[in-house]
Amino acid sequence: MTTEPEAIGTIKDTDVTPTLIPSPVEPLVITHRNKCLTYETAKEIETRIARYFGIRANVIVPNVSWGLLTYEADMLIMPISGVMYEVEIKVSKGDLIADKKKNHKHCSELIRGIYFAIPEKLKPHIEHIPEKAGILVVDKTGRVEKLRGIKINKTSRKLSEQERFTLARLGAMRVWILKEKLIGAL
Repeated sequence: MTTEPEAIGTIKDTDVTPTLIPSPVEPLVITHRNKCLTYETAKEIETRIARYFGIRANVIVPNVSWGLLTYEADMLIMPISGVMYEVEIKVSKGDLIADKKKNHKHCSELIRGIYFAIPEKLKPHIEHIPEKAGILVVDKTGRVEKLRGIKINKTSRKLSEQERFTLARLGAMRVWILKEKLIGAL
């Protein structure tokens, strides 16, 4: 009996703590408009985390502020199994502390688990990250290190067909908004 290899970046739902298979994309020093990326800004971290989870294997949507959750999520990831994970991106100690004051506490029946993605400089401040959250650290070269796995939200459920469609639609809308910005239409 042969089994198909697991897709890169997928999360195994059979594990108590999902196993993440990192993307084979090696970190590179990328320059854009004479700017060397440091992987300390939210946008830089966001792109590396999306690659880490596998943009070809999962539906990954940044900045979801309406349509699914009662709060804004920096990134939502849905593997083929139909469960959903959240990634909260923090770039400063103050940002980590401020997150503790949010009323929603990153709780939703739609979220199976949450990761906090941080730049390497915030490693000394991980005590401000909730215990239920996994921790992903992006170093200055763009390499992602998993410091801690997530705690599964046992009350979570798979997304309905309509919710899956909504997440995919929100992701597709992002593409067109970004293209309009690129051509100067917005």
